[in-house]
Amino acid sequence: MSEISTRDAARDSANARDAARDNARDNAMSVAAISSERTESDDNVWTRRLVLFLRVMAVLSILKGLYHWAQVTGFVGGEDEAFENQSMAWQAATVYFAVIELVAAVGLWLATPWGAVVWLTTVVSMAVIELMFPGIYGGSLVVVGVEVFMLAAYLALAWMAARERPP
Repeated sequence: MSEISTRDAARDSANARDAARDNARDNAMSVAAISSERTESDDNVWTRRLVLFLRVMAVLSILKGLYHWAQVTGFVGGEDEAFENQSMAWQAATVYFAVIELVAAVGLWLATPWGAVVWLTTVVSMAVIELMFPGIYGGSLVVVGVEVFMLAAYLALAWMAARERPP
């Protein structure tokens, strides 16, 4: 019987040692996590700014896409400005932007690479239509200027965000 009690005592002692070791390791890991020198507020500042910019552009893309759909469905404009009364080029461009702006908005909100590509396509497309085909939307240089400003802002933010990540 003493052999069994010695074995039980040895097992209890081993279990207590294992529990103490596990507890010490858990405490060391939690203290290391708390006392980390690295602060999250300073890391990836430009990446966070880029994501914020993409989210703002997503909201603007939603608004632009819904505006184009409102033109297609007749919620915007009078009878003279009805979708059916416009030129075929205006109709095609309006439907194109109604679809692509909403697709770009989803990709921008998710901050995906394809979202930025689709959004860049919409920006460049609008600038080209305004500059090269002024008969479609009127050829407003203000629209082109806003599109170029948004493109430059995106490129600057993307460049700064890429610089803060090591190669």
